Amino acid sequence: MRFAIFGDIHANLHALHAVMADAQENACDRFVCMGDIVGYNAYPRECVEFVRSLDCPAVQGNHDEQVCLSRTSGDLNPLAEEAIDWTRRQLGPEEIEWLRGLRLQRQVLDFTIVHATLDTPAGWKYVTTELDAEASLGYQRTPLCFIGHTHVPKAYIREGRVRAEEFDVLHVKKNEKYLVNVGSVGQPRDGDWRAAYCIYDTDSSEIYLRRIPYDVDGARQAVLDAGLPRKLADRLAKGK
Repeated sequence: MRFAIFGDIHANLHALHAVMADAQENACDRFVCMGDIVGYNAYPRECVEFVRSLDCPAVQGNHDEQVCLSRTSGDLNPLAEEAIDWTRRQLGPEEIEWLRGLRLQRQVLDFTIVHATLDTPAGWKYVTTELDAEASLGYQRTPLCFIGHTHVPKAYIREGRVRAEEFDVLHVKKNEKYLVNVGSVGQPRDGDWRAAYCIYDTDSSEIYLRRIPYDVDGARQAVLDAGLPRKLADRLAKGK
C-alpha cells in the first residue's frame, strides 16, 4: 500500500489540489490527514469538505480545535486568531461538528498519527529538537509515528540516542523507532514555498518527502479577496 500522509492544509485549496494530483500520479491508494485543515487561508469549508470526502483517518489540529470554540482561547498569536475568527464565520454547524469529533491521536495499521506530540497531544507542543522528540517517542507504541504542527519536514530516529535527520527518502528499519514530521501542505515554514507531504510505501518500508509546486499566486489573491491580513498572503510565497 502507498499512503499519502498530509497535514497543515490551513484552508489552502490550491495547494491541496496539487498534492492530491501528485498523490494520484504516484499511485497512492490510501490517505491520512494530520490535522489543521483550517486556519490562515481562504478556503476552510472547501478543504474540510474535500478531506471528509476522502473518508480517511484524520486527527485534530490546534486550529481545528480553536475554530470549534465560541471564541479563541488566546493561545494563538493575533494574526492566527484573526484568521480563526474569520474561519469560524465561514463554516456551518456540520463542518464544526466534524472537526470537533476528530481524535487527537490514532493508530493506522502499524503506525500512529498525532498532530503535535504523543506525550501531551492536547498541549500542542512543538517537536523542534531531539529532546522534544525523545519525550514523544517515550509514549510511542508503534515503530513509526507521523506528526505535523511545526510545518517543517524532518525525521527523528531512535536507536539508542535520538538523532534528527532531513530526508528525501527514508528507509524504515525494524530495529529503530521513527517520529516523522510530514511538513505542511498549505503553509510551509522551512523556506520552501512548495506544498509538502509524505508518501509511505508499506511494501518497501520507505517514506518519500514530496514538494509540489502549486498556484501560489492564486492562493495569495484568494487570501486578499477574503479580506484576511496581507501578511498571510505574503508569507505563502516565502515559505515562512
